[in-house]
Amino acid sequence: MSWLAPRAALAALVLLTVPAPARAAATWSPDYGLDNACVTLRAADGHLTKNNGGYGFSANPAAAERFSFDATALGRYTIRDAAGAYPYQSVLGFVLPGQTYGDRADWTATTDGGGHHRFTSTGTGQGLGAFLGRVGAGTAISWTATPATGCAPINDIATGVTGTAAPGVDANGRLVGWIDGHAHVTAADAFGGDLHCGDAFAAGGPEVALKGCASHATLGIGALLEAIIAGTDPIDSREDGWPTFGDWPQHDSLLHEQSYFRGIERSWRSGQRVLNTLLVANRVICGLYPTRDTSCDEMEQIRAQSAYLRSMQDYVDAQSGGPGRGWFRLATTPEQVRAIAAQGKLAVTIGVESSELFGCNVSCTTAAVDAGLDELAAMGVSGLYPVHKFDNAFGGTRFDSGATGVAINIGNLLTTGHWWQAESCTGPSDNEQPLVSDELADLLRLGELGLPAGTILPVYPSGPICNTHGLTPIGAYLIARMMDRGMIIHIDHMGVRTASAVLDQAEAAGYPGVVSVHSWSDPAIIHRILDLGGFAAGYAHAATDAGDGEAPFLDEWRTNTQGHPVSGYGVGSDVNGLGPQAPPQLNPPAGPQTYPFTAPNGTTVDRQVFGTRTFDLNTDGVAQYGLYADWVTDLIRQAGPDGALLKNQLMNGAEVYTAMWEAARA
Repeated sequence: MSWLAPRAALAALVLLTVPAPARAAATWSPDYGLDNACVTLRAADGHLTKNNGGYGFSANPAAAERFSFDATALGRYTIRDAAGAYPYQSVLGFVLPGQTYGDRADWTATTDGGGHHRFTSTGTGQGLGAFLGRVGAGTAISWTATPATGCAPINDIATGVTGTAAPGVDANGRLVGWIDGHAHVTAADAFGGDLHCGDAFAAGGPEVALKGCASHATLGIGALLEAIIAGTDPIDSREDGWPTFGDWPQHDSLLHEQSYFRGIERSWRSGQRVLNTLLVANRVICGLYPTRDTSCDEMEQIRAQSAYLRSMQDYVDAQSGGPGRGWFRLATTPEQVRAIAAQGKLAVTIGVESSELFGCNVSCTTAAVDAGLDELAAMGVSGLYPVHKFDNAFGGTRFDSGATGVAINIGNLLTTGHWWQAESCTGPSDNEQPLVSDELADLLRLGELGLPAGTILPVYPSGPICNTHGLTPIGAYLIARMMDRGMIIHIDHMGVRTASAVLDQAEAAGYPGVVSVHSWSDPAIIHRILDLGGFAAGYAHAATDAGDGEAPFLDEWRTNTQGHPVSGYGVGSDVNGLGPQAPPQLNPPAGPQTYPFTAPNGTTVDRQVFGTRTFDLNTDGVAQYGLYADWVTDLIRQAGPDGALLKNQLMNGAEVYTAMWEAARA
């Protein structure tokens, strides 16, 4: 025998006695790929089945229950069985079928990347495993998912948009699409959080986000406040919400959600390129509602909405397959806007509209301004309103008129300790006299509103008046610091004295980053903004007369742009901002909007359906944000011979706004 044989035998013996290396443990990471899945699930104990009022295991594949998944957040899902029930972690330890979504019916999912999944109750932290021979609380076991058919449908809202959209940028890299320069999609967390009924998104889908609120039903506090703010009927307030929507949303249901994310998606798919959403805060309005989720401190309200906006982006990502995959993208620089548009997605910029900015009421310090701007920059805020509704430490406000003017003037008194102070003026003005001869002036009789003892009713001159308060020294400091940072100065809501001083300061610095984006400035002020290289957008009133006393959008557009250098123009929806949306037109000269129609970006758009309610611009006006697809298209039609010019300016609006922002930061 060769001398090699004993050595070979020895080597074989060593190999037999040395244990094989252990298999590397699986690495489990968030599972983003289950949204809209229809599957059966199998573990080592068998197929997941439904039986005896709960769920169990079976060796028979034919007994496997079919489950549909709907993302509730990144890596989290609600699950529904074939009958539409929600498997939830019960207090008994078993997983049982439920009828509604809740924390215990929310499941955090992980995957090893090799086709295996684990599920943990988000509400309890208990794993989906075996419990007393059935499915229930335990160590999360590994499941495999097999595609199936026959699952329960997920409650959702379709956009009604089909076809291929034109690119978001042209061959030269210029943005193509329109901009909403003034929206409040975070209103659900504004004013303390309870004033507003409904959400722009919610775990559990539209049946959770758009359910009715008992507080806003007939003669509830929400119904009464909406009647005061918008003139709605507090007696006939059915508050049914999803899925029938017999009561809301309407164009004037101002305390109800009007910007559900599927409506925003419809607008984006029809040609919108940029959405400027404003985190809005007002301590006085917050204090009107008896309950709240957050403090009425205005910076606390802004922080809450900033977090809400990021959660909304995450939610859209979750509904789209994972982080960064969604169409709703926050943009903190103009470069990011361009990159997002090049991907064909919606760029969402962030602004602030607050009456007591940085917590400053009638006084402020340079240190508070600097610290406040630092905090807003960390949130990604690109522009803000130095003045909003009330006089404040930075300057004087532009007056409201009529019943709203009465209410806001009272708020000004309660906030600052003084009524609006005005004098007659010529040229640009803040309004006709906002109080005397108004039918609601009787509300100011002392003793009925809890006003301070000895309060004297103000008297104003007739005719055009101007706020006597102008830009303050600390206000000038704020404007200078905003220009240093390349921030966009929103001049709407400033009284003409304040606005004129701000424009003087911007003109002296050659600073173009000044905008008026929802018709809250005198036309003469808007013309100065445009001549400076700033940007203008009109409030999204009805295209033509709607009998609501508001100037039609087309009339304002012609007034604002005629004779001035305008290559792009925008829309200011003020959605969810306590301002009405456009009602149906009375006699549109181009006739009613027909369906389906071709949007400005080439897509085909049909009526949008929420649950069992179908929306139509001709009868609903802009009842919810998805109808801006219809409104913009109809607006261009109603412009008649000016339609081509208007279409060009609107579809160039996002580009001109972004270029203005770039110039401000240069």
